[in-house]
Amino acid sequence: MRLEIERKFLVAGEGWRAAAARASEFRDGLLGQFAHGKVRIRLDGDKAWITVKGARQGIARPEFEYEIPLADAEAMLANLCHGRIIAKTRSFIPHGGLVWTVDEFRGPLEGVVLAEVELDAEEQALSPPDWVGAEVTGDLRFRQSTMLHLSATLKRAVTLADLLALPEAGVS
Repeated sequence: MRLEIERKFLVAGEGWRAAAARASEFRDGLLGQFAHGKVRIRLDGDKAWITVKGARQGIARPEFEYEIPLADAEAMLANLCHGRIIAKTRSFIPHGGLVWTVDEFRGPLEGVVLAEVELDAEEQALSPPDWVGAEVTGDLRFRQSTMLHLSATLKRAVTLADLLALPEAGVS
């Protein structure tokens, strides 16, 4: 079993753009949520995956990911995700021996930009690049499901200002 150990941050400025080694266009669809976990479909170009993520324990959680046929993923997005689809450009930026990712969301989350970094251990030392802003790891306002729900409620794209205006939704 693989553990996903990641930290999430706001992005401060555009400095990351010049450092990006590559970028990918993703579409993520939420198939379902359960007892603090989820099942997601992801398309990245001509490849697709189904991912099952379990309950968080600190900043770690179990993750199971399997490549699936692209046609199956497209059909699941079209027929099973029912508006719970996120489109984003993910840029990959090497820094301090780690690969940071910056997600620029489109569609209902247009304009939201977040950075993440995956770690080998929860206590791993971290030296964030200068374009990394406040840490939002565990802040429920910045979970994709929360952001999609807010967009549906507002009936428009969600902005960073909308998210910051919400009371901090707890940490888990």
